[in-house]
Amino acid sequence: MREMPMFPLGAVLLPGEQLPLRIFEPRYAAMVPDVEAAGGQFGTVLIERGSEVGGGDVRAMVGTVAQIARITQAGPGRYSLLCNGISRITVHEWLPDDPYPRAMVDDLVDAVGEEIDWTVLLERRAQLRLLCGQGGRRDPQLKWIASQLTKPVSYETDDPVEASFRAASDLPLGPADRHSVLSAPDAATRVEVIETALDDLIAALRFRLKG
Repeated sequence: MREMPMFPLGAVLLPGEQLPLRIFEPRYAAMVPDVEAAGGQFGTVLIERGSEVGGGDVRAMVGTVAQIARITQAGPGRYSLLCNGISRITVHEWLPDDPYPRAMVDDLVDAVGEEIDWTVLLERRAQLRLLCGQGGRRDPQLKWIASQLTKPVSYETDDPVEASFRAASDLPLGPADRHSVLSAPDAATRVEVIETALDDLIAALRFRLKG
């Protein structure tokens, strides 16, 4: 267990993703030099209720380690960061937000799960692309979703943990579903979580397109 600076967010960073951040709030401006001096890593978690600005939020207990890849000072107390999602952490205890959010955390390593069957997920992905492509003729948002699903994907030959996170990153999932993906105990369960989220999304889009 170790103490780690934390940045609660209104979005979920998954391992393997990039995260751009604009820092302007004083507590996070104070955090940046400390993080940079200690190797450039901090934790991110989803804000379940509340706002990124001002504190008083309710925070998730599973998060992601972010590694600063690029930092630019944009003025006094202002920074632009580009970060990479590295690995999962679980929060055991939140410490006082003084001078910035901190927590006692542990690494959260995937358990050994069953072998992944990608068939259902790839079928659902194709259904979503077809559905959004049809609806996108009159709905710009659906057209945009369809455009995000045009590139061919293959997950079977990749590391299963990395592939399971990449599968979630490739899809238009909301924060709650992305947090469920992040919290899944192993890669096979993670893929099942994605499949359930796609089922719900496809059902909602079909209902919407009937209107």
